[in-house]
Amino acid sequence: MERMFSTPAETAKGLLDVGKAKGNLSGTNMILLGILAGVYIALAAQLATIATNDMGALYGDGLTRVVMGVTFTLGLMLVVIAGAELWTGNNLMVPAAYTGVISWGQLLKNWLLVYFSNFLGSLLMVWLMAASGLWQANGGAVGARALGIALGKVEISFGAAVARGILCNMLVTLAVIFALAAKDIAGKLWGMFFPIAAFVTSGFEHSIANMYFVPAGIMLTGDAKIVELLGRDVSGLTWGSFIANNLIPVTLGNLIGGAVIVATGYYLIYIKPSQTKQTPAGIGMR
Repeated sequence: MERMFSTPAETAKGLLDVGKAKGNLSGTNMILLGILAGVYIALAAQLATIATNDMGALYGDGLTRVVMGVTFTLGLMLVVIAGAELWTGNNLMVPAAYTGVISWGQLLKNWLLVYFSNFLGSLLMVWLMAASGLWQANGGAVGARALGIALGKVEISFGAAVARGILCNMLVTLAVIFALAAKDIAGKLWGMFFPIAAFVTSGFEHSIANMYFVPAGIMLTGDAKIVELLGRDVSGLTWGSFIANNLIPVTLGNLIGGAVIVATGYYLIYIKPSQTKQTPAGIGMR
């Protein structure tokens, strides 16, 4: 019987083909696909916000986190199945650069264009949500929930944000690996479901998701009704606090978790040993 999934070693080698394809994209396609990924992740973020807008008072923190995690799984599913370029997932391009399948310049070009394009897509969704009026739903509770999420993210200490970023992108890149290992769409969807639900439920931090969550909150600080409904001081929620307290440390943590721990780990365990066996004595690796 044919296996319905690839082995870890086979999947690790598949990362080289994926990295090559991503590294050889045109700059225009990197930008367009990056914008789409920002939109897709933000679509999941707004869904999670609306689904949990009044759950805390009714069912407590734990169940609220679970529902938020389950609904947020939509984001990576859209990225992988519909096709888009997500910076956190593209941390898995590192093995292709280690082996010379792509250059480090190609990798950095992809990362920079995709990261900032993800930001553009996220901000587009912030604008669309503001235009939709949906933050006023349930008497403004949806907006208060969005504002509370954003405020909580800028109040995390730098070290905690790095640690939560590491843990988050370990799970995100593993979700991508699960999807790559599966050979049918059902397997890919279920493979992504559990790691993504786990990172959101756990409270880990995803830099691209935060490009929607926090700017949405910043925009909502100008809505007196929603600020009053939240009942908290929101003066600390600014673009400066977002970048310094959340985006920089979370991005750093995501890079460590995805590129260093998972991607480099898979390279050292599954790819480098097979390359060493295939390299004649005296001939250096690329």
